[in-house]
Amino acid sequence: MCMTKCLGAVAATLFAGAPVVGAGAAEIKLTAQPDLAWQTTGEGVAFAPLKGNRFEESYMAMVRLPAGLVSPVHTKSAGMYGLVVAGEMVHLAGDGADRAENVLRSGDYYEIPAGLPHLSKCVSQVDCVTFLYQDGPFDFLPVGEERR
Repeated sequence: MCMTKCLGAVAATLFAGAPVVGAGAAEIKLTAQPDLAWQTTGEGVAFAPLKGNRFEESYMAMVRLPAGLVSPVHTKSAGMYGLVVAGEMVHLAGDGADRAENVLRSGDYYEIPAGLPHLSKCVSQVDCVTFLYQDGPFDFLPVGEERR
């Protein structure tokens, strides 16, 4: 049920204000994978914006995590909704200690609520790529020792 609701929210965002087919002004936007405008952070995580400015508003982006990357435990101020495109990922609440690691593969969906401390891992031998919708601006708020 949540997946339907969340994907409906993404669809509503994509098509809000879109002209009715046949109105003449509508165009299909196509971006081939090689044409994505990847921006890589100092940690090696790359973002390719699709819609919205991730630092100012809700947004959609392709996100690439290097193979083997394990994030520090952190929170986000906005909810995250993602679909794995390539690689294998794990998302764990808290520091992940004593928790089963459910590996997400291509086509699998994840949702991380705003404010939930969590860590993310790219556990595959290849980079992990996800489609990500975040319902507010991007932030990365380390928890615990990393916050100092």
